[in-house]
Amino acid sequence: MRALVVERLAPDYAGCAVREIDTPEPGPGEARVRIKAAAVNFPDLLMTRGEYQHKPPLPFVPGLEWSGEIEALGAGVTGWKLGHAVVGGGRAFAEYALAPAASLRAKPARMSFGEAAAYGAAYLTAYVALVRRARAEPGEWLLVQGAAGGVGLACVDLAGALGLKVIAASASKEKLAVVARDYAPDVTLHIAGGFRDKVKALTGGRGADIIFDPVGGDVFDESVRCIAFDGRLLVIGFTSGRIPTIGANLPLIKGFSVMGVRAGEYGRQFPERGAENQAAIWRLAEEGRTHPRVHAELPLARWREAFDLLANREVIGKAVIRPDL
Repeated sequence: MRALVVERLAPDYAGCAVREIDTPEPGPGEARVRIKAAAVNFPDLLMTRGEYQHKPPLPFVPGLEWSGEIEALGAGVTGWKLGHAVVGGGRAFAEYALAPAASLRAKPARMSFGEAAAYGAAYLTAYVALVRRARAEPGEWLLVQGAAGGVGLACVDLAGALGLKVIAASASKEKLAVVARDYAPDVTLHIAGGFRDKVKALTGGRGADIIFDPVGGDVFDESVRCIAFDGRLLVIGFTSGRIPTIGANLPLIKGFSVMGVRAGEYGRQFPERGAENQAAIWRLAEEGRTHPRVHAELPLARWREAFDLLANREVIGKAVIRPDL
């Protein structure tokens, strides 16, 4: 089968290449899935350089999440049949993937393969951030930084379903126009030139109750200046490239909390809650209350273009690789 293989860790994806490798055979309890779509996530890019906390041994096939159809089943598998459309994760940028059959989830019928592949990681992060960590309540003001990116847009979408008042923020007016058209947040906010005073004005001088920040850097620094007393500042990541720091006196004086969000680790630490989180986001998808956005679908041979869409911040939602094309 064809697969994108990381053979060495290097900048500019220099250690990556599409190779012919053995098609895996399912062992007991496993399923082999023909991958129809695989979403590109920021950690995928970091892993090609060895800059992500999870560092698989070389060589490896990257890709966190996929959707596809079951092509073969190992001994002892029940509940699944050949041809079933499913979603799963790991080694996504390839024509086939193996997965424990128990880890698979049925693809929602209302979703395309691309939408299903683009859903799980982003919406799980948003759910853990808003529901588990921030304990968001309907009617609270939520400021979403990087609102046009994969996790940011998922947060905008989920927050609407949860009844929050959403300020979708971005440095791109063009992206905000798409967000406004497709997701109708309460406010879209162009942050060029600063946003602290604008957020304060929108919230009656109080500031945002919750700030969702996958950007870091200068955005985090200014977010500290427009968060409400008893607010929750959610640290999702650092796509700006700079990890910010904060003096302990600011949360003390302003009475807010800084909360780290690692959705996968949350589920590993609290397995029962992790299962509840997964069930909750996929139930919302089945009910049609959430709507992931696929920005582009590209064949495996054009993987670099898909990566660059994300790296260059051109994507609105998710870029998806289609190994079947």
